[in-house]
Amino acid sequence: MDTKSTGVLLVVAGVAVVGIGLLMMTGALSWFGRLPGDIRIERDNARVYIPITSMILVSIVLSAVSLAVGRFLR
Repeated sequence: MDTKSTGVLLVVAGVAVVGIGLLMMTGALSWFGRLPGDIRIERDNARVYIPITSMILVSIVLSAVSLAVGRFLR
């Protein structure tokens, strides 16, 4: 990987992080973490949160992005 493609990759990653941050600030991602399959247990003195479905969704999205970037950089 040469310096130019690394720079482009960093710029695209930065824009994506800023975009996700803006979506979170506006509340557009308020559904994330409350999907069916996410386990949430709240008691008087303890809270347990296991985001199973949310992490599966993140894994699928990151795998697709990784595949797309891998094919783009060939």
